[in-house]
Amino acid sequence: MSSKNRSFAAGLMGALDESAPQPEAPTRMAIGVLAGRENRMAELASGAVVARAIEQVDPARCRLWSEHNRDYAKLDETRCADLIESFKAQGRQEVPAIVRRVRGDPDVDFEVICGARRHWTVSWLRGHNYTDFRFLVEVRDLTDEEAFRISDLENRAREDLSDIERARDYLKALGRHYGGRQKDMAERLKVSEAWLSRYLDLARLPADLVAAFDDPHELKIKHVTQLKPLLKPDDRERRVLAEASAIAKGRGGGDPLKPQDVIRRLAAAADPPKKSGSPKKSGQASAEVVSSPTGQPLFRVEPKGKKEVNVTLLLQAGGSRADAERAFTELLARFWLNTAGAEPA
Repeated sequence: MSSKNRSFAAGLMGALDESAPQPEAPTRMAIGVLAGRENRMAELASGAVVARAIEQVDPARCRLWSEHNRDYAKLDETRCADLIESFKAQGRQEVPAIVRRVRGDPDVDFEVICGARRHWTVSWLRGHNYTDFRFLVEVRDLTDEEAFRISDLENRAREDLSDIERARDYLKALGRHYGGRQKDMAERLKVSEAWLSRYLDLARLPADLVAAFDDPHELKIKHVTQLKPLLKPDDRERRVLAEASAIAKGRGGGDPLKPQDVIRRLAAAADPPKKSGSPKKSGQASAEVVSSPTGQPLFRVEPKGKKEVNVTLLLQAGGSRADAERAFTELLARFWLNTAGAEPA
């Protein structure tokens, strides 16, 4: 037998020998796959794993939930810059938005519960030469109250969501989902009533007062403790709202006022001039607050008798020293004429 035939015979005998190493049969792989599926089904049945429907969809087929707490109109390249760069670097959206399916609307398939910035970013990218991007969503079956709580939990720790956005969301939800019962709402959200109350107070600030701030999104919870007391009693509220309207109307040239500067002006307007210890005599001039050309209170003037006045500087109201000096010169000339009867030197 030639060497070639001997090699063939040896190979044939090895193939027939069951003790020789055999290639793994395809049926063993199939059994492994089936066993893995059975384990997965057991995990789902036990609740250890929750199945979620994840889809890649067209953002144009999605709409924002009417109770979404994001001010979508305020979103722009600056507020979404981190997501834009992240999506570009990854080539896709990594974290899905939470949506629920919409029925009966031929133009919309999904309603976005959480993920307005992600929706805006994908839409923006698709409109700026990244047409392959799709909106990654997790589809859930949710009631309105469940949707509110999920949205709140996701956004509560986000710094890019302003306090006033969250506050207005809470105020709407209080009536819609909790019948106006603040205690019930706090229990469902797992927060204290005091914590929730501060947000509701922020949302309840009068619109005229909020308009005094150059950017309402800069209003914080810490400002509520300063603003709320200015609105009681009614006469103080009237003066504060009048000053707020003056600030809003005077907005224009120059640097915008910081929130604390606005609050100082409102606080200065809240309190009426102090009354002197002696009764006001007939014909005696009343106290007045002298303001700068742009409306910042500079000082309070209280006449005392015929030849005396008390001048209280309002240093925290935001006026400049130059404005105060000019106004005081005018005041001095006016009172000098009235009391001395002669032109100032």
